[in-house]
Amino acid sequence: MIKFYKSFLILICFFIFGIGALFISFIIFPLITCFMSAQNKKFAYANVIHNTWKFFINLLQKIGIIKINFSNKKLLSNLSGKVIVASHPTFIDIVILIGTIPNSTCLAKKETLKNPFFKNIVKSIYIINDTELEKFKSETDKFLKAGFNIIIFPSGTRTVDIENIKLHKGSAVIALNSNAGVIPVKITTDYPFLQKHGSICDIGKRPVTYNIEVKDEIYPQNYANLGDIKARKEIMELIKKEI
Repeated sequence: MIKFYKSFLILICFFIFGIGALFISFIIFPLITCFMSAQNKKFAYANVIHNTWKFFINLLQKIGIIKINFSNKKLLSNLSGKVIVASHPTFIDIVILIGTIPNSTCLAKKETLKNPFFKNIVKSIYIINDTELEKFKSETDKFLKAGFNIIIFPSGTRTVDIENIKLHKGSAVIALNSNAGVIPVKITTDYPFLQKHGSICDIGKRPVTYNIEVKDEIYPQNYANLGDIKARKEIMELIKKEI
């Protein structure tokens, strides 16, 4: 009975999440576009998403769906111009991270532009990852230099077994191109909640505990003298070890 009740709560929460995304996409963001300068509107977009997703995560915690333990939440709340590289076991990892880290954006697949709930949000504040390399490097550099943080899941998809998966090198490319520090974040859960191919209603009787461990910063300038290819490889090996 408890599992049925919690499954119902999850469905209600994600219904609210979807309605909120539509409201932001078609009302809030167009208003920001009309009344704010080009220089300020991206920060306004990011602030709206940060605060609404923070509300959503707090809601999930208050009703007992999840519990989040941070090793260093204060650090995540005060980052600027960093590349955050995280493991990706569940569907809401990005919601947790953006709801915690102000002025943040992330890489998005081109397919998300077809999603009616998130199309306008993605176009407004996120970075399409499958684009021409020089354009990709230029765009990510502009975000970082402006003070945005870029969140990346190098696995490219939800996965629990990070040891046996090939990690994409985009995070190392971005960090080396912009000389931006890399913050590895390891996310684990004590229950297989919202994992790939899992049901949204698969929930235990207890809140699912998220342990979010913030690791030491990786400084790309320490590897710059190795040359691009070797530097990327060294950084990615360190990232894989940390997350």
